[in-house]
Amino acid sequence: MTRVKICGITTVADAIACVRAGAHAIGLNFVSGSPRRIDENTARTIVRAVGDDVLVVGVVADYSVDAMRSLRATTGVGCIQLHGDESPTDVAALLPHAYKAVRVADARDVEHAEAMPGDYVMVDAHTSGALGGTGRNFDWKLVVGLARRRRMVLAGGLTPQNVENAIAMVRPWCVDVASGVESSPGVKDVEKVEAFVTRARRGAVTPT
Repeated sequence: MTRVKICGITTVADAIACVRAGAHAIGLNFVSGSPRRIDENTARTIVRAVGDDVLVVGVVADYSVDAMRSLRATTGVGCIQLHGDESPTDVAALLPHAYKAVRVADARDVEHAEAMPGDYVMVDAHTSGALGGTGRNFDWKLVVGLARRRRMVLAGGLTPQNVENAIAMVRPWCVDVASGVESSPGVKDVEKVEAFVTRARRGAVTPT
């Protein structure tokens, strides 16, 4: 079954709501300038609150390898999502507890994503001046082949209204949503979260 990651969690209450809704993973954002950014103390509190019920992913951009290792150690996040301009060497240094997010606009970007080391890779919408969380999607047909060859996380503009079709078309290993299940940046709407998870499950069993 396609997994669901709810990203941009900022409070314990939202984290627990996502667990109860059936999310497989949650994302904690450490990217400077993001409206969903949290500090390490808040991250530790959230990690302790959810325990082993979900995978907790720390989202970073352009941290050094040492800084990413330190973040994982001090907060307890299980995995690091590299969402900046990090190199394949940076990703490789953190395996198996890391994966790269690649912003996709065309076939060359898909090739770049496929070349990333590790078992997992994320594809997100390429939006000028933004690393993610914009609510914009991209041409999913570009990554159908990649989803057959890699454990691929599909992100970018997913909502309860389109996730079922996205999964039926692409068959990704996981779908990732942030703004699509929010009432405001960093504040999750529980009804939207529940609808997203339900429709993701429905899409995962829709015949191709």
